[in-house]
Amino acid sequence: MTTEQMELFPLGHPEEGGERDALNLPQPPRTAQGPLSASSTLGDALDPFTEHMHDRELAENTIKSFLYDLGLLREYLDQDATLGELSTRQLEGFLHWLRHEREAPCSLRSLDRRITTLKAFFEWLTNARVLPENPAEPLVYHGANSPLPEILSDAQVEALLDVTRSMRDAPEAPDARPHLLITLLLATGMKKAECMRIRLEHLDLSNLKQPSVYIHYEKPRQRFKRRRLALPDDFAPTFEAYMRRYQPQELLLECTGRNLEYMLHSLSELARLNTKLTFEMLRWTSAVRAFKEGMDPERLRRRLGLSRITWRETWETLQALAEEPL
Repeated sequence: MTTEQMELFPLGHPEEGGERDALNLPQPPRTAQGPLSASSTLGDALDPFTEHMHDRELAENTIKSFLYDLGLLREYLDQDATLGELSTRQLEGFLHWLRHEREAPCSLRSLDRRITTLKAFFEWLTNARVLPENPAEPLVYHGANSPLPEILSDAQVEALLDVTRSMRDAPEAPDARPHLLITLLLATGMKKAECMRIRLEHLDLSNLKQPSVYIHYEKPRQRFKRRRLALPDDFAPTFEAYMRRYQPQELLLECTGRNLEYMLHSLSELARLNTKLTFEMLRWTSAVRAFKEGMDPERLRRRLGLSRITWRETWETLQALAEEPL
């Protein structure tokens, strides 16, 4: 592949993101009255925080939930209370009110979500230099149980790769696409939508020992998701075999996502996995394998293209999955 595209992306070690950390703002966020400060009220901070969440491309439902939770905090507090007056003790009192004193007590699951809101909001204020310390940092989750994502064991991964390698290397009608897709997802943990958008010029095979792929996002607000990811050592020969058969012109995978899902389900049966293989399962499997191999958490967060807000819950899930017997 050509290397002209490389200047569009951050250079450096594979899996290093091109993210300008939007949490570490050089200046405090501004409101209609001027820069946000410790003497500003919680209400003053809502519009800048909403803009920040949009910049981080959080889902609309997440933004609505966070703002609703902060509305409850305003209901609990004196409306004129300033940001600098808020303490860990007051936030703990708010959580106790939500759980035991409010007319409609919230469940443990909802309580944990509201703790996430507080941690995200006050971390933003701290990193934006509005507050010197994060009063939500000491808050402890209550451990509401939720089902863990399903992942593949090491034995299942090997069984799956045995099947895809045999399909790639078959003497008659070889098909490299299954092996290309599975190794791509296991090596990078990318999302289905990201996988479907890979263009041929986003692949860098100039160094066959260190192939890589660029995950590109067009919108400036999504720039923190742009990243370069290392590919498996055997990607180049697999790619060449794939190109001979399928001859894509622009996109790496010129087929529908549904076709690839059907292929994953078929591979589940061929490898006798006793479960339906999905993009999400392979993404979590990739993340857990990297976690167990000791990848630095920040590097893993960037590899997965996650914001710090989303990463907090993801990290806890990875820890739980790593401890689960397979």
